[in-house]
Amino acid sequence: MSSDTSLAPYACDPESSRGRLHPEPEHPERSCFQRDRDRIIHSAAFRRLKHKTQVFVYHEGDHYRTRLTHSLEVAQIARSISRALGLNEDLAEALALAHDFGHTCFGHAGEEALDEAMQPYGGFDHNVQTLRVLTELEHRYADFDGLNLTWETLEGTVKHNGPVTGPLATRKAQPGILNFSAKFDLELDSFASLEAQVASLSDDIAYQNHDLDDGLRAGLFDIADIIDMPLVGPILQGLRKSHPDLDRSRLIHELVRRVINAMVTDLLTETRERLLRRQPKSAQHIREAGAPTAAFSEQMMVHHKDLRTFLFERMYRHYLVNRMTSKARRIVHDLFELLFREPQCLPTEWRVQTDAPQTPRTARVVADYIAGMTDRFALREYDRLFDITDRT
Repeated sequence: MSSDTSLAPYACDPESSRGRLHPEPEHPERSCFQRDRDRIIHSAAFRRLKHKTQVFVYHEGDHYRTRLTHSLEVAQIARSISRALGLNEDLAEALALAHDFGHTCFGHAGEEALDEAMQPYGGFDHNVQTLRVLTELEHRYADFDGLNLTWETLEGTVKHNGPVTGPLATRKAQPGILNFSAKFDLELDSFASLEAQVASLSDDIAYQNHDLDDGLRAGLFDIADIIDMPLVGPILQGLRKSHPDLDRSRLIHELVRRVINAMVTDLLTETRERLLRRQPKSAQHIREAGAPTAAFSEQMMVHHKDLRTFLFERMYRHYLVNRMTSKARRIVHDLFELLFREPQCLPTEWRVQTDAPQTPRTARVVADYIAGMTDRFALREYDRLFDITDRT
């Protein structure tokens, strides 16, 4: 029986955790998933999210989302959904808070540049990098590298979008994930826990809505441009009818708040219907279901795709965003090329991990170094290395 009577039978019970790669005595007052969450929050990688790009580079405005504020919004949504479904909120929160640890500086533009530079050496993928951060690159504890998180948290991190091996794989497993799973079997051919599935969909809800919010406030598109969208339009029209004199700022906030609510409500309804049909008796039954259990309805999926297409066309490819991402790609490319050829320019604690210039080992060390940079640190490092007037 679960130690927490509020948990549904299909939730992940901390008392039944499969443990950690490096065994540790558990805390008398905190569950293993609470400790995972706390280790994530206290990590250097979590603090760096404050100055990592979501869409807008940090210095372009104080009120736009960063990776940190995005992760907090995902965690809030994931906890709310998990509570409604009787899931383990601590596990869902841990997964939400850590899900973007592997993202580089400057968002997807930085990742694309780093992946291109790393193609001869296995490429770069932010999901794999998240696992590297959690299991290798955080150096805080005396007895192990990484954060030594539970099996369930690492499983959910790797498989949040579905299986990564076998006939149901949603994406090809990268060598880094396969190598780690050989040491600590994450059952890569099955689905993740329901908490992980909820955290993943909470990410979708959060980023689409806060990008809608940020795009409107930045003037990349206007309210008139979204009035005919199937999900957003009716909510907007209802707001204008009930609050005809609402100022623009409050109108945007109310719109985003209500769209989030509509998506969360739809997710809960569809997920409960699937749970009712399948009647899972354990978290393992969720993993072995052969299909996702947490999901949007078919109609909401259409709305979700329409909104994503709109944001891609009107925001992510806006010329103002393109200009910054163009700069970002050049910065990451130039940093990699210089440090790859001249690893002696790396800080000492990084240089000692390399073996020689332009080797696969040095390439991975340089990639780890750059991936961990915040936007402002990358800009400053670029100045240090390429600006001959910079004496710092």
